[in-house]
Parts: sequence; C-alpha cells; structure tokens
Amino acid sequence: MGIVCDPYKTMAGPKPKLLFLIVILSLSASVGARPFVLILSQEDYKDDPPADPDSPAEWDEFAHGDAHKSEEDLDPGSWRPIFEPPAGDPQPLPESDAAYYSAVHKLMSGEPALIQDAGEEIAGLAVSGHPAAQSVLGFLWEMGLFRERSKGKAFLYHHFAAEGGNMQSKMALAYSYTRQDMLEKGVKLYGELAEVAVNSFLISKESPVIEAVRLHNGAEENKEALGKSKGEEDEDFQILEYQAQKGNAAAMYKVGLFYYFGLRGLRRDHSKALWWFLKAVEKGEPRSMELLGEIYARGAGVERNYTKALEWLTLASRHHLYSAYNGMGYLYVKGYGVDQKNYTKAKEYFEKAADNDEVGGHYNLGVMYLKGIGVKRDVKLACKFFVLAANHGQPKAFYQLAKIFHTGLGFKKNIPLATALYKLVAERGPWSSLSRWALESYLKGDIGKAFMLYSRMAEMGYEVAQSNAAWILDKYGERSMCMGESGFCTDAERHQRAHSLWWQASEQGNEHAALLIGDAYYYGRVCGLTMRNAVNSIYWPLCSLLPTTPFHFLVFFPPFCQGTARDYERAAEAYMHAKSQSNAQAMFNLGYMHEHGQGLPFDLHLAKRYYDEALDHDPAAKLPVTLALSSLWVRKNYADSFVVQVIDSLPELYPKLEAWVENVLLEEGNATILTLFVCLLTVLYLRERQRRQAAVAAGEVAQPNHPNELGVPAAPI
Repeated sequence: MGIVCDPYKTMAGPKPKLLFLIVILSLSASVGARPFVLILSQEDYKDDPPADPDSPAEWDEFAHGDAHKSEEDLDPGSWRPIFEPPAGDPQPLPESDAAYYSAVHKLMSGEPALIQDAGEEIAGLAVSGHPAAQSVLGFLWEMGLFRERSKGKAFLYHHFAAEGGNMQSKMALAYSYTRQDMLEKGVKLYGELAEVAVNSFLISKESPVIEAVRLHNGAEENKEALGKSKGEEDEDFQILEYQAQKGNAAAMYKVGLFYYFGLRGLRRDHSKALWWFLKAVEKGEPRSMELLGEIYARGAGVERNYTKALEWLTLASRHHLYSAYNGMGYLYVKGYGVDQKNYTKAKEYFEKAADNDEVGGHYNLGVMYLKGIGVKRDVKLACKFFVLAANHGQPKAFYQLAKIFHTGLGFKKNIPLATALYKLVAERGPWSSLSRWALESYLKGDIGKAFMLYSRMAEMGYEVAQSNAAWILDKYGERSMCMGESGFCTDAERHQRAHSLWWQASEQGNEHAALLIGDAYYYGRVCGLTMRNAVNSIYWPLCSLLPTTPFHFLVFFPPFCQGTARDYERAAEAYMHAKSQSNAQAMFNLGYMHEHGQGLPFDLHLAKRYYDEALDHDPAAKLPVTLALSSLWVRKNYADSFVVQVIDSLPELYPKLEAWVENVLLEEGNATILTLFVCLLTVLYLRERQRRQAAVAAGEVAQPNHPNELGVPAAPI
C-alpha cells in the first residue's frame, strides 16, 4: 500500500508558502496495492498549535522510555524462545512461563492429540491470569481449534491479554476495531504499538525492511521470492560467504548484516554478526563500524557499552558515513557515553546528517523542533522535517506524522490517516518475526506449522499473512493441518476459513484476493472443483488453440467457493474493488457482466469500455478482448439470432464438455484404451511414412536412362 499526501491542494488566490509531497511507502509489501492520494488544503493547517499538547514523555522520542529493552521485553509472551532459542544454557523460567512455552511447543507439533492437550493447558493458564496464554486462547477461539469458533470469546480473551500488556493481542484488537470503523479505539492501540515498534529501530540509520514474503504469485507458487529466502542453503549466500572467508571486506560486511537483521531467510545471530563486523573492520570496511556502534549501544550479543558505541560511531563518521552522525547526536541528547547531555552538539550532528541527505537527520531535527529540545519550538518547521524524512521512507517520521494527525498538532485531526500510518509502523514491531518463522517452516516443508504462524499474523491484521494462510489452505488442502472443532478441518470448514482470509486480504487492497472473492460469488455452489471466470468459460476454448497465448487470465484457480451462495451483485462489488487497484482481469469480468446483465445493468457501451480498459492495462489481454469485442459486435448487430444463442450457451456447454473429457476420456480404463489407440495410430503413421520414403529412394536408384535428342542412350560417365 502506498500513500501520497499533498498537504496543500490548488486553491484560488495566493498559493500557500509551503508545499509538501509525502510519499509513504508500504511496509507490508502487499501485492496489487496502489498508492492513493490524500489532498490537504491550507484550511487543514492550524496556525496556532497548542503550547504543550502532551507530556514530554509522550512526544519526546529522546525521553526515557522502552528504547533499551530487549525484544523479549518489548513483546512479552513472544514465541522467540521456541523458534530462536538462545545460545548456551537457557535461563530458568518461572513455572507458569515454562508451562506456557511447553504448551505452545505442543501447539506447533502438528499432532492432533498434542494440539488438543496444548489447548487445554493454555486454557488453564489463561484462567489463572497469564496474559500470553490468554492471547493464545483468544487465537484458538478465533480459529475454532478443537472448540466451536467464537469471535466473541476470542475478543474477550484478547481484551484480557491486552490489559495484561500482551502486544500481539493489542494488534488483534486494533485490527478488529479498525475493521468495524471503531477508529478512536483502533488508533489508540495502534499508537501504543507503533511506539513500541519505533523503540526497536536503530538509532543511527533506518532499519532495513524485512519484507514479508508472499508465497504465491496469483495462483502459482512464488518460486522467485522463495528462492531468495533459503538462508544458508541459498547459493548466492554461499558464494557471498565464500568471498567473505577469502578476505573480501564488503562480503564480510554483508554477511554480518544478513545475520544481524535475519535477512534473506537467515536466522538472526548477533554473535556471528559481531564476528563478521569485527573481521570487516580489520580489513578497513567503514560501514561495519557504524553497525558495531549500534551493537554496543543496544547490547545485542554483547554487554551494553555506550562509550564503545560512541567510539565506533565517531570512527564511522570520519569515513563520511553521515548516518553515523545520527547515532552520535542521539547519544548526546540522551547523555549516554558522554559527560553530560549536550543539545547544541546533538543539533550540529543532526544538521550534518541532514545536510548530506541523510533522512535520519531530517527526522531527528523534526523531533527537536517539535518539542523545543535545545531550540525554539516550531511545529511548522518540525512538520517540514518529518515530511522530508517520510518522503524517503523513514518509518519514525511516519510515526511522528501519525501523532500529529492523531492529536491535531499543527494539522487538523485526521483519525483515518493517523490509524493507517500507525498501522504501517506497528507492523514492523518485534512481533513481525512470526513472518520469518513461518517462511522458515514453509521452506522446510512443515506446511502445518507455517499455516499456524501465518494464521496468527492474519488475526493481527497482516495482509500478506492473510493471503498466505488462505493460499496454503487452497493449495495444500489436508496437508495444511487445518484443525477444526473436532479434529482436522472438513472441506467445508477449510473452504469457509480460506474464504474469510481472502476476504480480509481483499479489504486491505489485495487485488488477487478480491478476484477470488468475486469468482466465489459469481459461481456460487456450482464452482465444483475448478474456478473459472468469464474468460475461462467463454473464450478459453478458443484461446487454448493458441499455445503461445500469454494472457494470465487463463488460469484455473484452486477451489474455495464450495458452499458460497451465488450472488452476482456481491461478485460485481468484489470485481469493482479489484478494478480500483487497476486490475485488468477485474475490468474484463465487469465488462462481461455488463454484456450479459449479470449483477450489473445490461449495457454494451459500458461493457466495451471495460474491455478496452483491460487491454489498456494489460497488453496480454489482446486476444481475449478481441474475442469479447467480436461477441459484442455480433450481439449488437444480430440480437436474438442463432449466433448469439450459441455464444450464450458456451458457459453451460464448456463445463459439460470438460466433465465429459474428465469422466469419459480420462476415466482410468478408457484413458488406457485411448492411449493404446493413439500409440497404434502413431506406429501405423510412422511405418507408412517410412514405407513411402523407402519407395521414393528405390525409385531414384532404379530410374532408367533416358535417350538423348538423337535417340541414343547416354553413355555412362
């Protein structure tokens, strides 16, 4: 998803003095999402911001907060001890926590009996008031895992867990409130979560976005993205590691970076990252110096040491790594590793970073001017710095802008925008590690565990996880290890759950999900075992005669619409939603529905417009659109003719033909006979061809000499 925000739209009269263009990039990498534009006029800007809207602790990012807590503390009840167990001897846990992690371990086992036991154990811990267990129990009620599915009970347990400080339940509640347009409650929770997420970011430079990998590309597995997420088994990483072992400083830095952030499917390992960064520094790699400063400032894999952090950041800045000035300025603002706080020096460092186009410098200056830290408070100037930082994708700037729109400081309140911005930042919190663990499980072939983890994230509002979980259900069926009320999910439970997940993903801008929802309502209970939209059932037989047709509409989607009542109007709504994402297939389907008056008014002109739009957005649609336009021409000029009746009968005829092929020709015995018959014909054809070639060759050898013009046989040469 992307947002483009122009705070001052064109107005009559004098132009405003400031013109900001905010490009807010998606942090969730949703497929098919398009940017939308928000225009804010001069009227939305407040010239008289309040003198002190909030307490310093809330507004000052440099105030004492949670910035130095570990990720385990920031995300209590995290499943990290199970998926990323600490090196060495584990620290003893309180009895209730030990019982909780034992139950979660069983929940991930994939064994129905153990999963059922885990549910009972988690329920017992939840009753005793364990927040993390209450959060998981809410998830189990939402899933309907060995219990009757109940959104009410899921909400109740998530509420208890959130009151106890569980962040994942806060994410689930915030998403639930937002879906129900209860934005005042949703924005409050997302604001709290975004603050925690910001406190987990780096102090000197922007933390790299660890993209949630989409398992599928349309109906097919996303092999390209998955191939880049194999961790240490990835061939490219092995080459990089080999280069690092041979003394390549840049490769050493990259390997350390991959281990520090857990990139490209690698398991995060701060000890290995530290080792590689130190080796790179020995080779003169300056970028490693900055990361070493981060490591010592955070105590990641080492004992926290602000003095060493400042030393490393200072060394990095001498090599013209201007982002290091942000870390140095931060330490001076906080008074860490230095004699005392020095706002003047901090401002100088932030300005050096900003003057060299380092976005963190713009952000940090914005914070200083927003709160008046070492400078005269200037909200307008602070907003300008935040916009500049957000324009380059700085997530902390998104957070500050969200607070500005949330509280109405400088701009008038805009709760929907504040909620969207908070959500973008919150989804980068420590709990996003669930995505990495889910991907690891999928790549190892543990489909059930991957589905469980993606389902947990789906409940928290992650669009990519929603579509991944739905795709696993459709793609793998029983292998998904989907658990229902009394054990493994029935087909109906699995299809209903996939439908729900696709619907949630479509609400968040996933155009493929919107198409599937549209197909479900278009075909209803007659979907059978294959999904076909209009182009599949009408034009596929003709297009399939041309094997080089590149049109991606010609796809058979996995089933999930069994049990869905046919509803053309809701199908049209879903296609409209996908069309708003500039999806060519949705445009084509809308044209077909206008052509036949299904869920939309019968209108051949609108049908032609949608067909033309489909071709404009996807050149691969040329052949199907040409066929559709030919059908329109026939329908317009020969209405109620026999040809029109034939065209209208194709949707009913083709499924019957397909069923006949499947049930008669492809039936095991008939298929065998048919195969033998084809083989016999092939043999006879080849033998006949060989006989003719032999006859021709013999004729050339035995050809008699012809007499010359005098009637005398030609003499041999």
